[in-house]
Amino acid sequence: MSEHAIDHAHDAHAIVHEEHPGPMVYIVVAVVLCILTGMEIGVFYAPALQSVLVPLLIVLAIAKFILVASFYMHLWYDSTVFSIFFVFPLMLAVLICISLMLLFSYLSHHMFIIRV
Repeated sequence: MSEHAIDHAHDAHAIVHEEHPGPMVYIVVAVVLCILTGMEIGVFYAPALQSVLVPLLIVLAIAKFILVASFYMHLWYDSTVFSIFFVFPLMLAVLICISLMLLFSYLSHHMFIIRV
């Protein structure tokens, strides 16, 4: 191999934060995901938590999403560029969804009904 090819391979490997994990990490993440799913079910059926049901379920869903995206999509161990390519469109989609919900909420309260 040429010296340039060796340097390029070394630089490409340096971008990766750490080596990819072994099977035990995936088992631990799967167990944590099962626990979070159990918590979601428990929150839904707990009468004392009905007043904060939606915020708790949203927080648990976000935690599960971050775990799946980080470990099973390998964003935690790969280059930061891949995370940016994933997070930027995700944030754009969230912004569009929130904007549309606000727009339709506003329009539903301010529509004029024309009676014939």
